[in-house]
Amino acid sequence: QVQLVESGGGLVQPGGSLRLSCATSARTFYINGMGWFRQAPGKEREFVAAITWSGSTRYYADSVKGRFTISRDGAKNTVYLQMNSLKPEDTAVYYCAAELRYTTGVLSPDYWGQGTQVTVSS
Repeated sequence: QVQLVESGGGLVQPGGSLRLSCATSARTFYINGMGWFRQAPGKEREFVAAITWSGSTRYYADSVKGRFTISRDGAKNTVYLQMNSLKPEDTAVYYCAAELRYTTGVLSPDYWGQGTQVTVSS
């Protein structure tokens, strides 16, 4: 069973930055892609960003392109989401996810983390 543990959420002012981390317990050769989704109150969960475990391919939702950057550290089995120029509409619970057969595009998760709250407010 793959475990995904997020950290790094919190309260930040508009225009500020946060970095989310997602550590996985899995041997990474089982996973070909990881990424992030988010769910705001009263809304459906939406895709944010994904990366192949090799780091060769990254894919972003249009709403975060140019502001968010996904990366990974293979030695630490960890994926990061650097979020800059945050807006109130970025407020949501952010979920880490992993897909065994990911190649590109929107992630289709096989595993989920428990979520971490990000609140953008003055």
